[in-house]
Amino acid sequence: MDFVKKHYEKIILVAVLLGLVGFLIVLPFIIAQDHEETDQIATTIISTSAKPLPDLELARMTNATARLDSPPAFDFTTTNKLFNSMEWKKTPEGGMFKVKTSSEVVQGCVVTKITPLYFILSLDSVETNGIAPRYVIGIERQAEPYPAMRRKQERYASLDDPKKDAFTLLQVKGPQENPAQLILKLADTGETVTIAPGKPFERVDAYSADLKYDPEKRNFPGRRVGSMLSFGGEDYLIVAIDPNEVIVSAQSNQKKTALKLAP
Repeated sequence: MDFVKKHYEKIILVAVLLGLVGFLIVLPFIIAQDHEETDQIATTIISTSAKPLPDLELARMTNATARLDSPPAFDFTTTNKLFNSMEWKKTPEGGMFKVKTSSEVVQGCVVTKITPLYFILSLDSVETNGIAPRYVIGIERQAEPYPAMRRKQERYASLDDPKKDAFTLLQVKGPQENPAQLILKLADTGETVTIAPGKPFERVDAYSADLKYDPEKRNFPGRRVGSMLSFGGEDYLIVAIDPNEVIVSAQSNQKKTALKLAP
């Protein structure tokens, strides 16, 4: 008894370990028995002769999707006016006339001509009265907003005084008194260009446009970006001009419309 009293904790631990070892020995048999019962249920309860389900009938859904991809083109505007009825007014003489929408009004303005506006540098003459030849170089800025600034201006440049507001004279090719070419550097872009007698440098800086609005017999010649047009009871601002179209913005709602060139 004294041995048990002194070592009862070890005896309990040994008993627990023996029980755990025994459980681990028996566990594979329990698992195998469980698998066997599961297989038996699968073979007896679940019928292996069941027929597979038929394929889903998707024809109606496929046909509906195909119709959505290519909807019918119903026209309810230009034919029966079902959803977009037109507004008509009666004249004092008793006749009827259609009231045009704002989009129809602005599309009635036609662009008849678009003209490029050039920045031009030309060698106009050479002065040889002084110590060194001076070159008279013409400057024409057709895209300037004010007419006075569009007129041709002349600048006197020489190798001793090469830098001007629009260009810098870099080189004179040929005899200085009768140059074949002048090499210039543009002040605005830094580009190097060449001018010669009778061969100016030209660059398109902007465009002007001629427009007309036949319903009011109105013509708008030489209009530029920033010009205002008034027709059809609305004011329009020209916001862009390119070689093929003019873009105007209605002042009432800022809606922009592109008017194609139609010479």
